[in-house]
This record gives sequence, structure tokens and C-alpha cells, in this order.
Amino acid sequence: MTAPTLSSFCERSAAFALPAPPPAHGGYCGKKSSRGFTLLEIMIALSLTAMLLTMLTAGMYGVIRDWDNNAEGLENSLDETVALLQLERALQGAFPHSFRDPDTLARQVFFVGEPDSLSWVSTVSPQRAPGLTAWRLYDEPGAGVFLQLAPALSDNPLQRLEDAEPRLLLADYSLEFNYLFEDLEFARRWRDTWDGGELLALPMAVHIVLQPTARNARNDELDIVASVRAVEHRNLTPNTGLLQ
Repeated sequence: MTAPTLSSFCERSAAFALPAPPPAHGGYCGKKSSRGFTLLEIMIALSLTAMLLTMLTAGMYGVIRDWDNNAEGLENSLDETVALLQLERALQGAFPHSFRDPDTLARQVFFVGEPDSLSWVSTVSPQRAPGLTAWRLYDEPGAGVFLQLAPALSDNPLQRLEDAEPRLLLADYSLEFNYLFEDLEFARRWRDTWDGGELLALPMAVHIVLQPTARNARNDELDIVASVRAVEHRNLTPNTGLLQ
């Protein structure tokens, strides 16, 4: 029996050797299918996006336009409300301001009430200025209702009122005045004029009708009925008996 040689031992060891491990990256490389967007698909996506943006923009502009219209209407309504409140307060605070006529030296009360205009003195001032303030309210056809203000001193303030800068109070409105008094039978009646210089007293109330013009047809007619607190001057006897 011959002894095993080194070469035969190596051949047997190789026969029983463990299989080699697989390659680190696997036995094969699988190809993953990758596909990009076509030009047609990109154009369709851009078209849909543009349509959505257009719809959103149109809706946004519509909301903003409606908001602006509502805000403008509210602002106009607030302006009218503030103007009416100021007029009502000024009429309620009407004062029988007296002055001496330089020609006759007789005392007169300043209150000039016409069917379409009114001038009076009030304890109320829009600027909250101290002292009495003379007011003049009138309308101009095609423009609206105007207001003039001037300080009421110890004389007749009519000339200062006429020289004062007019302010547009309510655009596209016209005015109509009526004045309340009580006759000798204690019946209350309205008249369309009031001369404080002759009657030496103020009316019991003033009724103002603000009528919208044709250009302002969307608005309604406005009414102010203001009760006058101080009707008589403490040192003058009224001549309201002349109204009978």
C-alpha cells in the first residue's frame, strides 16, 4: 500500500470544499423599467393647470368686486346716517339767538326758514367749537344739499353765513322744510315758512324731507323730524299769534 501523496490529499480536499459564495451583487442584474412623461401629457397638464388658475382668478376678482361694491354702499349709507344725525342734533340744539336791528334798534331772533332753505343758530357745532354756531342748509339743483357754518356773534350772522365756504353734505338730494307751531286753540299745525325776526320765537319742530334726484333713484326718501328744545327767548315776547 502506497502512502498518500500531497497532491492526492489536495485533490480530495478540493472535492469536499464548500461552494464559493455568490457575487456581492447577485448572479444577474435585473433591469427596472423607467418611462418619462411625453410632450402631449405635459401639454395637457399645463392646460388643465391654466384653466384652474383662470377659474380661481375670475372667482377671486368677483369676490373682491362684490366686496368693494358692498363696502362702497355701506360707506355711503354711513355718510348719510352721520349727516342726518348731525342735522338732527343741530336742530334740537337750536337757540333763539337775538340781535339788535341797526335800523330799528329792535331786538330780533335769528331764524330764517324757507321752503327750500333754513338758517339758524345752534349750540351744536360739528367741530365742537365753543360758543354758538350759525348753520345754513340749502340745496342746489343738480348738485345736492349744501351746508354753511359761521360763528354766531352778538350781531346778525346772516352775512357771515352767506360768505362761508359751502360744503356738499348730501349729493343728488333736494330739500323741503316745514315748521311746526301751536295756534291759539292749542292745535299743532305745519307751515312752510318761518321768520324769526318777525315772530320772535322758534318753531316747535322742523321737518326736513330729503328727496333723491333722478341720478340718485336707487336711494329712498329721507325724513328728519327734530323737536326744538329752546323755543322762546327769555327776554322777548313771541308774536306767534300772527300765525293764526
